[in-house]
Amino acid sequence: MTRKLTPKQQKFADEYIKSGNAYQAAIEAGYSRNYAKAQSSKLLENVGIKSYIDERMAEIASKRIMDATEAVELLTSIARGETKETVYIGTADGVYEKHKEADLKTRISATKEILKRYPDNNKLVEQQIRKLKADADIAEAKARIMNASTDSTEAKVSEYLDKLDDVLGGDSDGN
Repeated sequence: MTRKLTPKQQKFADEYIKSGNAYQAAIEAGYSRNYAKAQSSKLLENVGIKSYIDERMAEIASKRIMDATEAVELLTSIARGETKETVYIGTADGVYEKHKEADLKTRISATKEILKRYPDNNKLVEQQIRKLKADADIAEAKARIMNASTDSTEAKVSEYLDKLDDVLGGDSDGN
């Protein structure tokens, strides 16, 4: 159970959160300069004050950091053209403020970011998976060829190139 802080202790903690300076926070909270000089560090060691500061800092951090849902909502808003960008236009008559929706390139980029998080029927992801599988097949074939102990090095390299050509769909002459 946390102990209730006095108004002066709470003011000290709030001022400390703002400035990070215990001495100045103590003075702002109403403590004398002499007390602040001698005891401000001890105020920070007070369990109740320390607990209050930790709770407030966690609360502040959670409000400042965007979570995944908020990020996807923002990307969706951009992709749909709902989020407007403020543009300032300078003319001979003065400066004008104009609100415009994101350009097509930005909207497409936002859509791609969303699809990275939800890769269900995404052709780009399918292509990446195919490429990774092909790379794995090539590495496996290379390992098998290099581990064969009865062939000479030239035969291994030749067989490796033939297998590589088979996987890539060409022939060893580069055609």
